[in-house]
Amino acid sequence: MSNTAPDSLTAPARTATKRSILMCKPTHYTVSYRINPWMHPEDPTDTSKAVQQWQSLVDVYEQLGFDIQYIEPVEGLPDMVYAANGGFVLDGVAYGAKFQYPERQPEGPAYMDWFRSAGLTVAEPEETNEGEGDFLLVGDTIFAGTGFRSDSTSHEELARIYGREVVTLKLINPNFYHLDTAIAVLDPEPAADGTSNIAYLESAFDEPSLAILRERFPDAIIATEEDAAILGLNSYSDGYNVVIASRATTFAEQLKEKGYNPIGVDLSELLLGGGGVKCCTLDLHPVGTGTSVARSLGVS
Repeated sequence: MSNTAPDSLTAPARTATKRSILMCKPTHYTVSYRINPWMHPEDPTDTSKAVQQWQSLVDVYEQLGFDIQYIEPVEGLPDMVYAANGGFVLDGVAYGAKFQYPERQPEGPAYMDWFRSAGLTVAEPEETNEGEGDFLLVGDTIFAGTGFRSDSTSHEELARIYGREVVTLKLINPNFYHLDTAIAVLDPEPAADGTSNIAYLESAFDEPSLAILRERFPDAIIATEEDAAILGLNSYSDGYNVVIASRATTFAEQLKEKGYNPIGVDLSELLLGGGGVKCCTLDLHPVGTGTSVARSLGVS
């Protein structure tokens, strides 16, 4: 598995797409409270190491030609580095986050302020949700997680705002409390035949959710427990290059077999807070027809 962007002379079996993302430097990162099984505030964390590892992720994204935007970190909000939780952006509309735990609740307004400054239409949330941590766009469908953080009522709110199909998936393993820890979106844009593929961890979901995943994604990669345990599925793909945890070696081989190019990065320090590659990456999806839908609902 490589740890740099691939040689541009290598002919890809799949097509990479230009991505636009939002990130937050872990300037104030530490683990000072416990709101997930990964966090142990009694164990020391190294902020400078976290910054260095985060920068290595930024470097890879820059090599891949991504358009990267940055939100200013706020002192006292150590989890703000996990930008994916800050909201869900689609069709020029940003649906803000409303965090379950008080420790993270100020992050919601901070991200909504950035969305407004970026010229996005902001839909302020009424229901508890943790942004793209639990909302993943696959093709034209939004898959929405519930069970630990985002309330299922936020899925209804999401459907009203964007006017798209929202499919609820229930998480049952507390180690995988956000959808983006249990599913990796491999094709952010549909392939030529209109299909999009994913990878997922079977044990993270209840049986009705597994039935949905098996029906909709018969060619999905089934991740191993070992790779999922280091948040290997918490990855980010441009359709060809898939940036993943460097220790997720089996997942890397599975990706290669499907024609993807895995790129490994070490975010072990940020893993101590319960986050990985995708957690640090909020997708600013391109503008589509949903903007008019959201504005008709009176969002600001």
